[in-house]
Amino acid sequence: MFKGVATALITPFNSTGVDYKAFAKLIEFQIQAGIDALVVLGTTGEPATMTSEEKTEVIRFAVKTINHRVPVIVGTGSNNTICAVSDSIEAAKLGADMLLVVTPYYNKCTQSGLIQHFASIAESVTIPIIAYNVPSRTGVNILPATVRAIAGIPNIIGIKEASGNIGQMVEIQDIARNMDFELYSGDDGIIVPVMSLGAAGLISVASNIIPSVMVDIVHSCMDGDYSHAIELFFKYHDLLNTLFVEVNPIPVKFAASKLGYGENILRLPLTPLSESGAARLIDVMRDVNLI
Repeated sequence: MFKGVATALITPFNSTGVDYKAFAKLIEFQIQAGIDALVVLGTTGEPATMTSEEKTEVIRFAVKTINHRVPVIVGTGSNNTICAVSDSIEAAKLGADMLLVVTPYYNKCTQSGLIQHFASIAESVTIPIIAYNVPSRTGVNILPATVRAIAGIPNIIGIKEASGNIGQMVEIQDIARNMDFELYSGDDGIIVPVMSLGAAGLISVASNIIPSVMVDIVHSCMDGDYSHAIELFFKYHDLLNTLFVEVNPIPVKFAASKLGYGENILRLPLTPLSESGAARLIDVMRDVNLI
């Protein structure tokens, strides 16, 4: 398990593939800022448009570069259980400390199917797994009763909750606090209320560009200093919202490029941030003295 903030890292690209120089620079920036864990090949890392060879090399590079300084969490989700199992085994062999497994997308399986999907993956590896619930992207929601079921699987140790449904998160945390299981927020914009429920931390997009700020907010919550956390949260609230002015990771990749962490290159069907979105994001970055 980890407690605190894990950055869902972007994958910097250049004209020929992955920009490993920029990736290494971003990783060092994160670690020096005090980040608690790093997620490779999460949604923000654009694995859906990467080849199998690229994903393998990104995992290998990240594990070597991070070198046990913080836990490496690798995204291995798929809508094909066989592929998710295979990718999870490969990630574990390459040195991943934990896995982040999103619900199967497009297929829209039943809750029973979700349980069997996660159980199959968990049985294939020995390292810890965090389930990832993001129904706006996948078309399927992990209901609290299903969370209770998968929480009983020994190496499924938590859930990244990005449903945006606070009521559902209350129910999940009520389950988690009575089991060996953790709730992690998957949404920067509601981190303070989610932490107030007793969540273990945040898997963050914004920490790609403001890691020390997100660490300060979350660790202040963990220490019970909600006054400081709320003050800092509202200082950066416009930025947190604007990083989702278009679908993630379009805005954060633009912002990272402005800070020198790679080029503003995405792969189709994702396209660069619109002129209006870019102008708005630059304004809020200036407001908090990022640029």
